[in-house]
Amino acid sequence: MRTPTVIALPYPAQGHVNPMMTFSQKLLENGCKVIFVNTDFNHRRVVSSMVEQQDSSSPDEQESVLKLVSIPDGLGPDDDRNDLAKMCDAIPNTMPEALEKLIEDIHLKGENRINFIVVDLCMAWALDVGSKLGIKGAVLCPASATFFTLLYNIPVLIDEGIIVSDLDLTLTTKKRIQISPSMPEMDTEDFFWLNMGGLTGKKMLQYLLHCTRSLHLTQWWLCNTSHELEPGTLLFLPKIIPIGPVLRSNGNDGNKSAITKPMGQFWKEDHSCMSWLDEQADGSVLYAAFGSFTLFDQNQFNELALGLDLTNRPFLWVIREDNKMAYPHEFQGHKGKIVNWAPQQKVLSHPAIACFLTHCGWNSTMESLSNGVPFLCWPYFGEQLYNKAHICDELKVGLGIDKDQNGIVSRGELKTKVEQLFNDENIKCRCVVLKEKVMKNIAKGGTSYENFKSFVKEIKE
Repeated sequence: MRTPTVIALPYPAQGHVNPMMTFSQKLLENGCKVIFVNTDFNHRRVVSSMVEQQDSSSPDEQESVLKLVSIPDGLGPDDDRNDLAKMCDAIPNTMPEALEKLIEDIHLKGENRINFIVVDLCMAWALDVGSKLGIKGAVLCPASATFFTLLYNIPVLIDEGIIVSDLDLTLTTKKRIQISPSMPEMDTEDFFWLNMGGLTGKKMLQYLLHCTRSLHLTQWWLCNTSHELEPGTLLFLPKIIPIGPVLRSNGNDGNKSAITKPMGQFWKEDHSCMSWLDEQADGSVLYAAFGSFTLFDQNQFNELALGLDLTNRPFLWVIREDNKMAYPHEFQGHKGKIVNWAPQQKVLSHPAIACFLTHCGWNSTMESLSNGVPFLCWPYFGEQLYNKAHICDELKVGLGIDKDQNGIVSRGELKTKVEQLFNDENIKCRCVVLKEKVMKNIAKGGTSYENFKSFVKEIKE
């Protein structure tokens, strides 16, 4: 078999770069070369984070096994990359042409011939670029199979009159719906584009519908999920190929090609929290982290901080560098450890962790499920609201946190739910059982393992 060169193209957000980087690592471990394409803006952040994180090896040494390159995203230097509406306008106007030029330049240099392209579902337009250049491709969905299925079925929902039109995208009903008899019911108010702000949600959905029009160009609809987590969804849309959980290698499997140092992070991981966890009793720590997008206002930040104090339990709290909120003067925090960014997969695998207070992003969900850690669900936006419903109502491995009449999660609510979860042996038991089932998928002979091996065989032929 040949050694293929694969281009990996994530959507330019941390929650998409991470799983694509981990997937790329798996390709490397299976004898592929990978050229990882970030936007120029994110490339600078990733390289800067790598330089800060180094102890012995340099970014150049890591790039010898994974080549990091970049193309422009179409936004100016001062534009806000968290403005998803702007991103959805800029990406299709700039990146297809830039990607095509990048591939042509690689071919002109003669260093590598691109044999395959793996693109984020939210960048599926890149399959057209590959097709134009005679390069086969695959999509990787870093979200749930349910998100993939809902997106794919928007035209059906329009035909059935549930959504007005592909230009309007408002709902004609507030009822719960079922896309298929094999799938759980969905609350239409949880549809992801309705929870991203009016204009932003509409632009995001129109952009994603543009992406789905390229799906016919590949048979490889890969998804970071497993049959145990979404059986009905995978039964309804069998084109989706589960390969999850997609987890970073820990370096303990003897694979010399594994990249164990963090790559693809926008912020430096603070590993001091691991030694702090070593000092805590098993099953005693509340881990609180809300992903790369969530921002709280001062009032909600105060309630969260004081709520953590009120639990009177040890906590590990991740507060990103871009947080502008001040700690309330009453905040003690003496039982806690606060970091800007954590090695989350390692944190969740630590025996001291008792539960995960989370925004319910799908990466976080998969990492927590893979470690048997119960959830306290506090979704922020987009598909996270549906993920919460799936965790609490279908998998029954977590509790939802409720907001008061002013839309605030109070310190008392947080304390109450923490105590409830710590004392719920049924949830803990279900978490352990589900962990074993999920992890069997990526062991030799497991469904996800075999699906991934089939994919590698295809790109090597």
